[in-house]
Amino acid sequence: MKNSILDPRLLQRLNEADVRLREVDEQLAMPGLSGDLELLRSLGQERAELEPVARTAQEIGRLLEEYESAGGLAEESGDPEMEALAREEMERIRKRLGVLSHTARELLIPPDPLEDRPAVVEIRAGTGGDEAGLFAGDLLRMYRRLAERKGWKVELFGLTEGIPGSVKEAIFAVHGRGVYGRLRFESGVHRVQRVPQTESQGRIHTSAATVAVLPEAEEVDVQIDPSDLRIDVFRSSGPGGQSVNTTDSAVRITHIPTGLVVSCQDEKSQHKNKAKALKVLRSRLLDSKIAEAEAERARERRIQVGTGDRSAKIRTYNYPQNRVTDHRIGLTLHRLEETLDGDLDELIAALRLAQEEEQMEAAGS
Repeated sequence: MKNSILDPRLLQRLNEADVRLREVDEQLAMPGLSGDLELLRSLGQERAELEPVARTAQEIGRLLEEYESAGGLAEESGDPEMEALAREEMERIRKRLGVLSHTARELLIPPDPLEDRPAVVEIRAGTGGDEAGLFAGDLLRMYRRLAERKGWKVELFGLTEGIPGSVKEAIFAVHGRGVYGRLRFESGVHRVQRVPQTESQGRIHTSAATVAVLPEAEEVDVQIDPSDLRIDVFRSSGPGGQSVNTTDSAVRITHIPTGLVVSCQDEKSQHKNKAKALKVLRSRLLDSKIAEAEAERARERRIQVGTGDRSAKIRTYNYPQNRVTDHRIGLTLHRLEETLDGDLDELIAALRLAQEEEQMEAAGS
């Protein structure tokens, strides 16, 4: 389109979607397709995704033609009143095209198949000694309170505690609608700035804990060869009752090709501990595959949010200033107590919006 007011790369993507929809319709009309149920299902799903894109593309195409006609009338009419009316019409069309182009970019974002998966969350105390363990305990409580607010279910896989109230490591699954799609932004280094209870001179200390959020993997996602596993059983330690501490119910699984090691001793049953450990192992292996794919995309394009880089400081919780700052998007909230009580809606919404804007920009390129 000559003198197009829309990004030509977006128009090309929309045209490709329109062409592809016609190809899918031709395939669906082929005789004998009903005998291939898998292909029929795949084409039907693709058509359902393409149809709103093609419909939007057709509406944009119609408006661009009207815009060009109005522009020609404004330039050639020679009548000031007619020219003014034509330019008003052009402005109306321009606004409508802005809305439709935003809609089109949203529609071009591929759906995330992991959005509604349960999440496996791992919290580990980092630098800062006992204070880091206390902060890790605060994060564990924060996510439990978030789950309560959302009606999600928390399933504990393993908990290693330090001094009273502190956590060295916690691994748990969260089940519910849209869990992974929301919790995935929590992956990274969380930092706390506060005066520890043991600090007699009132000095502010900085401590950290790491959070990893993995999509819970199904067996079809990650195939594990039993010969690649080394499984050790040992006696559980810590609280849990006599039967936990006096039987070899704890399980440690080593995935030999990657060196990943997962332990679970939360259950009294060795069989249940093994099942939980395998679930965590599958999730870590799936997460590695996702991280590799995202790293490949990041080499081609900057990713603003959602890479889950756990070496990066993502958020600071500052007690003296009642402040929570997410460093990825530069958002600061002065509501520390509410955040640590599980009210993460504003943070998560802002992070999701930043990711969607990045994806829409990519969709138009």
